[in-house]
Amino acid sequence: MNIQEKKAKNQLSSLLTRYGVRHAVLSPGSRNAPLLVALENNPKLTTHIVIDERAAAFIALGMAEAAKEPIAIVCTSGTAPLNYAPAVAEAYYRHIPLIVITADRPMEWIDQDDSQTINQSGIFSNFIKGSFDIPVDSEYNDRQWYVNRTINDALTLAMTPCAGPVHINIRISEPLFEPGDKAVEANARVIGHVANNDTLSEDDLSELAAKISKHKSVLVLAGFMGYDKALVQAVSEISQLPQVVVMHEAQSNLHSADRYIANIDATLRCLPDDAPNPTLVITIGGSLTSRMIKTRLRGIEGLEHWSISHSARAIDCFRRLTMRIASNPAATLSELSRRVKPCNESAFKSVWQSASERAEQLAANYSAECEWSNFKAIHTLMEMAPAGYNLQLSNGTAVRYAQLFDYHHFSEIHCNRGVSGIDGCTSTAIGFATLSAKPTLLISGDMSFQYDLGSMATTFIPRNFKVAVLNNSGGGIFRFIPATRDLPQLERCFAGPINLPLEQLCQAFGFKYYKASSAEEMDKNVPVWLSDNQAPALLEIETDPQTSATTLRNFFNPK
Repeated sequence: MNIQEKKAKNQLSSLLTRYGVRHAVLSPGSRNAPLLVALENNPKLTTHIVIDERAAAFIALGMAEAAKEPIAIVCTSGTAPLNYAPAVAEAYYRHIPLIVITADRPMEWIDQDDSQTINQSGIFSNFIKGSFDIPVDSEYNDRQWYVNRTINDALTLAMTPCAGPVHINIRISEPLFEPGDKAVEANARVIGHVANNDTLSEDDLSELAAKISKHKSVLVLAGFMGYDKALVQAVSEISQLPQVVVMHEAQSNLHSADRYIANIDATLRCLPDDAPNPTLVITIGGSLTSRMIKTRLRGIEGLEHWSISHSARAIDCFRRLTMRIASNPAATLSELSRRVKPCNESAFKSVWQSASERAEQLAANYSAECEWSNFKAIHTLMEMAPAGYNLQLSNGTAVRYAQLFDYHHFSEIHCNRGVSGIDGCTSTAIGFATLSAKPTLLISGDMSFQYDLGSMATTFIPRNFKVAVLNNSGGGIFRFIPATRDLPQLERCFAGPINLPLEQLCQAFGFKYYKASSAEEMDKNVPVWLSDNQAPALLEIETDPQTSATTLRNFFNPK
């Protein structure tokens, strides 16, 4: 390795911390060895070693959720970057700034039957904010100028609206190390960037407020996003308008004491047939879990839909999009709330909020009366979870059940809903728990947990990390949704079978193990499980799959 190559990797190490990166998740390898050494020797950077690249990327995703800052991931060449792909895609659709750094062979050795080589340039092209290829360095100063400029471009892009992952592919030639190569931090040039202020003009605000004032039924609908104190305050302000209803999903992190509608599907089930529909929907955040609300809104003729987002694309989920507002949602909603004229004769809010209150009471009564099932177990668990916990949800059964109940006592709630995959849910929760000051609870389905078993081998899992696994013999959601529930191939091809010996796995990986197969065991074991902080603790919730599916169907379709 020549002296110029040393400057390239040291520039990367220096620029990461100067752009605010404080944590890096590293996976061992040979081609990336110089990068690992450079980052390990950076005193301003905390490194975390995770062998499995797929788990490493999801752990970094969870860390970025918790810290609300960019996290770097570093792997070697070959198939290693391919294992990053699921988490990179998730980060892209959730606007989470992962700095994806992959080591690579020199271009001339690609496709030449040299070991551990694939074409890595642009490998994440469909779900990355930008890909940056750093060639093998030469003796020319212009090359170092190019490297510095390219890394600055990549890090700036990752952190500007909308934030998201970027890929820096660094080509490294042999020898990987030379005598005297100590990877000392370089004083790399930082290229400043001034972002726009995200505020609308007075004329734009007045025009939008006048349009909203003409509507008697306005629905502010929030999908997934990270906690934002300013946005919580802004939503609270606009929710005071008598014609405005705020409806949000668990992962929106808008939960508060205000009378928002959180139990979306249960509320829609309780709405009277003659309930007034919204005439204007204003959406913030990411995609929605609730199929019921999407179906309802798509069927409303004349509905207007405004999207407040920095997305580069028109998000027309309801096929009613009439306005794209590229601004900061907190600033925009706060300013609009001061300008919109109240409409006191609107019945929209009272009808929809009454339905939400009936739904909340109905769910509690139904949980108390129904058989032992996922419905009863998750409702009980949500009720017993202490205030201030972070809640992580796996995709499939867990996130859909959580939508039915009240959850405002949790600190933050997250789920990998960017692409809604079951892979990496446990790793993401571990990453979040690692950098959060508050304890984290993961509620996972058995298929999601089996898919990510390797994460249990992570060496730095906090001792107060809690996992509840819904063991109902496979994919419970497939036994509920109409598309699959009546198929003769249901059990073999969709719901299961699975092999998940949780007690033995806990013994192997150093988790404390608890189990609940009835309501009585839940009442007895959950408090002990939650208070056991000697090691990460897992609660296996065992339910009958058919009973759980029938119980959920009967909730939405009472006899």
